[in-house]
Amino acid sequence: MSHPTTNRTIAIVGRPNVGKSALFNRLAGKRISIVHDEPGVTRDRIIASCNISNSPFTLIDTGGIGSNPDDSFNTIIKQEVEIALESAELILFVVDGTEGQTPVDQEIASQLRKAEKDIFLIVNKIDEESKITLLDDFSSMGFNHIFATSAAHNFGIKELADNVSKTLPDCSTTTSSNSIKLNIALVGRPNVGKSSIINTLLNDTRTIVSDIAGTTRDAIDVPFSHGGIDYTLIDTAGLRSRNKQNTSVEVFSGMRTKSSIKRADICALVVDAAQGPTSQDRKIANLINNAGSPCVIVANKFDLYHPTAPKTDRLSLISDEIDEKLFFLPYAPVVATSAKTGESIRRLFFAIEQIRKSSSQNLNTGALNRLLQDSLIAHPPPSGKGGKRFKLLYATMSKDSLSSRAIPEANFILFCNKKSLLPGNYERYLENKIREKSPYTGIPIKFIYRERESRGKR
Repeated sequence: MSHPTTNRTIAIVGRPNVGKSALFNRLAGKRISIVHDEPGVTRDRIIASCNISNSPFTLIDTGGIGSNPDDSFNTIIKQEVEIALESAELILFVVDGTEGQTPVDQEIASQLRKAEKDIFLIVNKIDEESKITLLDDFSSMGFNHIFATSAAHNFGIKELADNVSKTLPDCSTTTSSNSIKLNIALVGRPNVGKSSIINTLLNDTRTIVSDIAGTTRDAIDVPFSHGGIDYTLIDTAGLRSRNKQNTSVEVFSGMRTKSSIKRADICALVVDAAQGPTSQDRKIANLINNAGSPCVIVANKFDLYHPTAPKTDRLSLISDEIDEKLFFLPYAPVVATSAKTGESIRRLFFAIEQIRKSSSQNLNTGALNRLLQDSLIAHPPPSGKGGKRFKLLYATMSKDSLSSRAIPEANFILFCNKKSLLPGNYERYLENKIREKSPYTGIPIKFIYRERESRGKR
């Protein structure tokens, strides 16, 4: 397992609320970090591959240093910054030009001067030429490269980007353009172990892990390679129920998580095995189902689930419990694991590979029509108003995906007399019959109806 590497890596550091995330978004060319005026919004490293002045770079947005002396995250975030500094060739140290130097800025500067890396001092929130004199207050910090910018207003960004491109050496990434690429979003309630799973997979404390629910607030993209596949693991903020979303940041984090579900090729729904699936887990599962995303269910903290019982019994019990409570994801394989102990953690890759291979399964038209017609004869659909009954005229499997995912849903086009005559539970019956023939592990099945008059009524 390895991270897709490039030696053109940039880390953005600074105290909270100086505009690091805004600068990150500006350089990346898209809104990835949550930008908000609440100090300490970005708590994790956020990584993006981007082009700056037509050159490829890896960009890292770190958690803010020194947000509050009493903040329980402060020490952990400081460690995150240190790790990011080890990974980067160029450091963009961001300060707030309107506030002048602060003791926290000076402490960070002292730490950075020991790094022996190229460092650009970015005096942010300078939104017009007349404010450039504010740079004078920062010259005593001892950095040779000082830039005036306003990330919010795009002032000074082009000059900064050109200098970034000139400073870092040219290189090419180790990933092949022909390699398989998959986005895997880890989603779930707060504190079920999403970040711990990623850290265990990578053997790297990349995202902040703590026992305080809601540590991850951004959707964090973590690229790495395994088994010939280039993955992007998306570590999302835990989705709270609406009545527990206390701040606008939490609401926006929830929106970002929902967006991650839509862009993921596969969603890994992480549940707490020790607690069992909850009503909030069901709501998140429903979001995945409605998005038409392929899915694997990860029962984390399995080491705490009936720990004295035989493992085979425990696996059977947790699978039955998930099938019962998350019944509308019957196609999703279940991986029972423990990020804490590492137990069966790599079975997640096995499940992902199962899903990837299932996506290439194809039911030929003849076999599909025989299967569905036999199913209709064995258990005819109920009659509707006026004694009318649903009639299937013809069926085929669509080769066109309804989404841009690398792993699409399985779409079946049913030519019929009247879709409204088909009850929802009968649709599930037809889906189950298809899965008996071809399981489509982890892949949602979608029926697309085309209403036609039967030949006898033309």
